[in-house]
Amino acid sequence: MNLILLSTLGCILSGLSMRIVLQFCNQVWVRSYQTTVTYMVLPVVTYVITNVISNNIALSLGMVGALSIVRFRNPVKSSLELAIYFALITIGIAYSVNYKWAILLNLIVLIALLLTKILDKIFRNKNKFLFSLSFNEGQNLNFLEVSSAKPIEHLENSKFLINSFEDKDNSIFNYKLSSDDESI
Repeated sequence: MNLILLSTLGCILSGLSMRIVLQFCNQVWVRSYQTTVTYMVLPVVTYVITNVISNNIALSLGMVGALSIVRFRNPVKSSLELAIYFALITIGIAYSVNYKWAILLNLIVLIALLLTKILDKIFRNKNKFLFSLSFNEGQNLNFLEVSSAKPIEHLENSKFLINSFEDKDNSIFNYKLSSDDESI
């Protein structure tokens, strides 16, 4: 009984820690109440399902059939969100088999998220971007596009520059800048 309570608590803390680290990494989509509860409940539900069907092949086949009918009603917005859902499900399964694997997976995911955030900060401080700008749910970005007959050195060296290109005959220089505030 103590192992079940510890595993359940571990599932909840694993999901909550992932949610906190994702928010620290500026993933705006995790800030809602629904996502927070999902991150705490999903590993526990998976843990319970795994324990219930672990010794009964008929029940496991029935559960697989039932679960294949159920699907997420909300579309997954990004590959990171999908990967986190799979990690949370795997953590729930791992707690039912061997809690050490669950803790290891949770630590690996957290370290990967934090490491990418730290590397991104280091590169941004040097006016370089480690990652290209992509769709980021819920984050307001301001864009500025500039076309010029001559190159603009100030824009070419701007930390807000995400893309620049020249026309075929070098007659037009295009710059695209982005910022999460209006300080472009």
